[in-house]
Amino acid sequence: MIAHPIKWPNGAKIACAISFDIDADSLIHISRPKDGFDRLCPVSMGKYGPTVAIPRILDTFKKFGIKQTFFIPAWCMSQYPEMVERILEGGHEIGHHGYIHEDPTRHSADEQIEWFERAIEVHQSMTGSKPLGYRAPVYNVNDTVIDLLLKHSFLYESSMMADDIPYLLQKGDQQLVEIPVHWANDDWPPFAHYPEIDYMMHVQAASTGLAGFWEEFEAQYEASGFWMSIWHPFLTGRLTRWAQVEKWLESVLSRNDCWFAPLSEIAQYVAQQDRDKQQNIRKDTLPYYQDVQIPKL
Repeated sequence: MIAHPIKWPNGAKIACAISFDIDADSLIHISRPKDGFDRLCPVSMGKYGPTVAIPRILDTFKKFGIKQTFFIPAWCMSQYPEMVERILEGGHEIGHHGYIHEDPTRHSADEQIEWFERAIEVHQSMTGSKPLGYRAPVYNVNDTVIDLLLKHSFLYESSMMADDIPYLLQKGDQQLVEIPVHWANDDWPPFAHYPEIDYMMHVQAASTGLAGFWEEFEAQYEASGFWMSIWHPFLTGRLTRWAQVEKWLESVLSRNDCWFAPLSEIAQYVAQQDRDKQQNIRKDTLPYYQDVQIPKL
């Protein structure tokens, strides 16, 4: 069912990642720049992620001995340095997620460069190195961002939706590994209720909201594919939901054929398989289009 399947290392049937976007309270500041600081309810909702949910999540990962990936806006890293320290102490990866969750498509190329490179400076100062991976805020990656990723020698990108499994993005003589996302594996639709940014979903019960993720996993498992969640600590990291995630994770790991790894490790494996011509990894060539495609009337 998968056109270009990937054989995973050590006989694993599926590659898996529980990725988190730790947006914290950056969302209210970027969406309501004039008075976001004084909207205490959404600020407090965002703060729940770094202060309450992340310690809970890290304890689970430590319990099961797995390392995972956290995408964090650089502003959030600066606001919550203890969180960053705990993530790094656990051996986890921190990826680039903008400076303050700004949407690249709403800014000029020069502004995008400024935000992007300012975020890299924060990563370097707080982690000691540049990030290897990037996920665009609200998935709104564009060609300017791709050029920046290539300029700064990123290994992978994780904002596009062109396949079920990782593939390669080719631009000129350079390439990135794309680790694809999809809304079916994002916790925003089932759990986010955020009036300040005009997102008012009916919040589902934990068992109902998480059921779709488990169905996605089983389909990928059957196809020997790839499964990745795109979760937010202030949503899925809440007590009832995370208790169910932990039970699910324990059950899945007991199968002994599911490879959970940081996205950089998965991306490195895919890139190496392509370089060594060991597997037929699918490639997409960028840019998709050079200009507007709607004809003038």
